[in-house]
Amino acid sequence: MNKKLSTLLFMIAPMLIFAQEKGLDQKIDEAFQPVSKFFNDVIFFLVYDGDTVKIPFVLLLLVASAAFFTIYFGFPNIRHFFTAINVVRGKYDDVDKAVVEEAYGDSTPGGDSIETIRDESSEGEVTHFQALATAVSGTVGNGNIAGVALAIALGGPGATFWMIICGLLGMSTKFVECTLGVQYRDVDDEGTVYGGPMYYLSKGLKERGFEVLGKIAAVFFAIFCIGGSFGGGNAAQSNQATVVIKKLMGIENSTSAGALIGLVLAIVVGVIIIGGIKRIATVTEKVVPFMALIYLLACIYILGANFTLVDDAISLIISEAFNPKAIGVGGVIGVLLVGFKRAAFSNEAGAGSASIAHSAVKTKYSASEGLVALLEPFIDTVVICTMTALVIVIFNFGGAFEYGGDGTGGVMIDGLRVEGAGITASAFAKYIPFSDWFLTIAVVLFAVSTMISWSYYGLQSWKFLFGRGKKADLTYKILFLTFVVIGAAASMNSIWAFSDAMIFAMVFPNMVGLYFLMPVVKKQLKRYLDAIRGIEA
Repeated sequence: MNKKLSTLLFMIAPMLIFAQEKGLDQKIDEAFQPVSKFFNDVIFFLVYDGDTVKIPFVLLLLVASAAFFTIYFGFPNIRHFFTAINVVRGKYDDVDKAVVEEAYGDSTPGGDSIETIRDESSEGEVTHFQALATAVSGTVGNGNIAGVALAIALGGPGATFWMIICGLLGMSTKFVECTLGVQYRDVDDEGTVYGGPMYYLSKGLKERGFEVLGKIAAVFFAIFCIGGSFGGGNAAQSNQATVVIKKLMGIENSTSAGALIGLVLAIVVGVIIIGGIKRIATVTEKVVPFMALIYLLACIYILGANFTLVDDAISLIISEAFNPKAIGVGGVIGVLLVGFKRAAFSNEAGAGSASIAHSAVKTKYSASEGLVALLEPFIDTVVICTMTALVIVIFNFGGAFEYGGDGTGGVMIDGLRVEGAGITASAFAKYIPFSDWFLTIAVVLFAVSTMISWSYYGLQSWKFLFGRGKKADLTYKILFLTFVVIGAAASMNSIWAFSDAMIFAMVFPNMVGLYFLMPVVKKQLKRYLDAIRGIEA
């Protein structure tokens, strides 16, 4: 790691220990409460239904848009699912070497013109699988452990059904935004790729005659993405990892351990992110499959040990989706919102973040990576979240806790109030010996993979605003690694709420680009499918 970064981190740790002992983290928390309240109550929650159900406008926008894109593109989440798998497997790699018919030539960024098609095949920095692994690592995180438990605690088993529906619809949104991410990316003289909503908003909308709107939307997206990278994609992750490590070590009340654990996490993350997207992709292509596999194997073991209860759990999930009994959930609309909200937080479809990672792929067919990207919500929400939900529902057949809990996501298990990951931990502990070690490793791996992916998202946005020089690069990485330590050392709920709000704020400028540019995506999809048919003929 850079010596300046190392020196700075070792200076920050003792400062945060002192600040934590003086209660400074609570003062910071109070200072950010007004800002957090503004973003969550004023901007996002615009539609209300009585006193029990509060409908986030951004959630309506996400779900309605996902449904619209699914219909507009002819159900790509279903029709092209196996094509997407084949792209990841490398079955169609030879398509990138084929000559594109001149009928589809144009001059859009990303490389469609017949004159440059051979040069374009070398653009990009990572493979389809590496791009998918990097993007999945940004979405598969503690939300799959804690978020699912929170959804079930609040909305009951029925929330799982709506999470799955939202995940399936979100596959279409991911396809659109990641196709555009490749289509409008920048590639510099050294082969470094710069892509994401910032670029398809500024370039794409300029093509459509809305240059000013595109520039404004791109700047707002970049600002929100940077905020999200420091908070929800960083500080919150390091905090969750620190909590489980301290619990495992029996030092929950230690005021100094947080900063020290954060320092170690920052060093690990720093070593990885200093190498850029190639280093990040190399790590995530190994870590993500590994952590997902061990977590799924644990779930499969539990479900296998309770095989006769799986069908009962599925039946309960479906019935409770339309006839919820969870206390205070607010009826069908309430449980639907709980499920949709947790799914939206989990897979980030519509936020545009994943398109930043996918834009670095080696291909000249933008739609090829869009198809790869639609696998993300399926892996994250439909598979991993559902497995977690089934484990928790089966665990609760014994009446371990009451659905609805205290209305904030907390439930009483064995006389203790637990929430989020604690609920999942209790379920695992019943069936797997030493599950505390297992879950600690899983949470830490989830946290680190999410942080390194979000560091790339934030850095790309930072460079869009402040330039691509080495100073801008170093400044962002210093700030990012600082927040790793801060998140581990402090308790700043309002900052995290503000950061999560920023992630959702990314949806608004991103959706502007998706709606204006969806005809471009349809053209690119046809172009790629025709190329595939050409080599299969």
